[in-house]
Amino acid sequence: MSTPAYDELAATWTRLHHLSHLQSIAGWDQAANMPPKGVEARAAAMAEMAALLHRMRTDPQLPTRLARAEQESLTEPQRANLREMRREWRLANALPESLVQRQQLATSRCEHAWRTQRPANDWAGFLVNFREVLALAREEAALLSAETGLAKYDAMMDRFEPGMTSARLDVIFGEVRQWLPGLVQRVMARQADEKVVQPAGPFPVQQQRALCEQAMRLLGFDFEAGRLDVSTHPFCGGVPEDVRMTTRFREDEFLGSLMGTVHETGHGRYEQNLPRDWLGQPLANARSMALHESQSLSFEMQLAMHPGFVRHLAPLVAAAFGRQPAFEPANLHRLLTRVKPGLIRVDADEVTYAAHVILRYEIERPLVEGDIEPEDIPALWDAKMMELLGLDTRGNFKDGPLQDVHWPEALIGYFPCYSLGAMYAAQWFAAMRRATPDLDARIDRGDFAVVFDWLRTHIWSQASRWSTDELAVRASGEVLNPAHFKAHLEARYLG
Repeated sequence: MSTPAYDELAATWTRLHHLSHLQSIAGWDQAANMPPKGVEARAAAMAEMAALLHRMRTDPQLPTRLARAEQESLTEPQRANLREMRREWRLANALPESLVQRQQLATSRCEHAWRTQRPANDWAGFLVNFREVLALAREEAALLSAETGLAKYDAMMDRFEPGMTSARLDVIFGEVRQWLPGLVQRVMARQADEKVVQPAGPFPVQQQRALCEQAMRLLGFDFEAGRLDVSTHPFCGGVPEDVRMTTRFREDEFLGSLMGTVHETGHGRYEQNLPRDWLGQPLANARSMALHESQSLSFEMQLAMHPGFVRHLAPLVAAAFGRQPAFEPANLHRLLTRVKPGLIRVDADEVTYAAHVILRYEIERPLVEGDIEPEDIPALWDAKMMELLGLDTRGNFKDGPLQDVHWPEALIGYFPCYSLGAMYAAQWFAAMRRATPDLDARIDRGDFAVVFDWLRTHIWSQASRWSTDELAVRASGEVLNPAHFKAHLEARYLG
């Protein structure tokens, strides 16, 4: 059956994919390689590319083609692809090209300045750029809200997590807020008498990098279709054919870079295993950012902190840094599962991590909706850190509101995805255990393929074919159920 309108749309999205490929590599290079004096030129180039992609997504001919394609005889996957095209078109058309360009310039400048402002604890200097970033984010939120009918924050979150709303999130996070502080105290009390041997450094960067790459191979990362580099903030970018991962190293500590790499490898494997038959089409994109985080956290929290996996990781650590008591499997596992409230989200243990996400959600939502101003952030941060984690953060902007790259880059609405991802990861492993009752024994034996095969079948290969809720039901029998997350934490830390 002839499908000329659909075919024209597919060709347009293939071209978008190719140009987005170049944009993502330029973004990776900006974070990993670019010399400081390149920032203004790169910002201008990235703004030009953002405008070009926006122009393509807002082509006046697209609505006619979308309408005609709806009338054509399409397969079920093609209809799903068309649904995703229409979504992209709607979101792009809500924003004028001038706003897209101004945002790209503002966020590039803010992020670049943040790199030096953070170590300098320079909150006042950060605000100079951030006020403009926030003003543009509010402008975007108002336009997206008008287009989608969603509340302003929900419209921003919908870019990353389609279908999720603040109302639903308030229920989910509200429940976690009730049981999390008590769980943290119970776990810390239980761990208080455990003997934990601390690793003796230093840990040379060259050996750390080699160890990280060994862990990536253990987790099935394809180095023919990706690589590992260094950046200020670890991330996974690129495209499925060329995944660019980054981590960061400190010579006095190695677990942060190692587990950060494991985390990003989960993202990388999701990307590398998206359906190649649909590559270049929206259908082949990752479903949502919470699902993306569910993959990184399936690797980092569910698998890599499993005692069976740690037994296979420990010899690699000893080979990298020399044998010492700290690297015995049981001790290494205790190191990885220590629960202690800390200031830094990316270094947080899996029990306290959700508190960091709830804190950011409870600040950025009123921030984008105009109920608070940037000047209000430090006091709110201090109050919530004390309430949720019992920590005093007054005057410490570096390890407080300046610690993340998300706000400088206007990624408002992204933070909830981290904890939603942890909840989905726990739900996936609960489903795996139902399907494979001897899952834990197989992980003990070093059979990690059972995990990868399940994820490939139920998550990676499905990409954006279904809504998030439908994908969750197909994979695990139910929509997101935070009870699995609580059960996982209680089993690991109190069982």
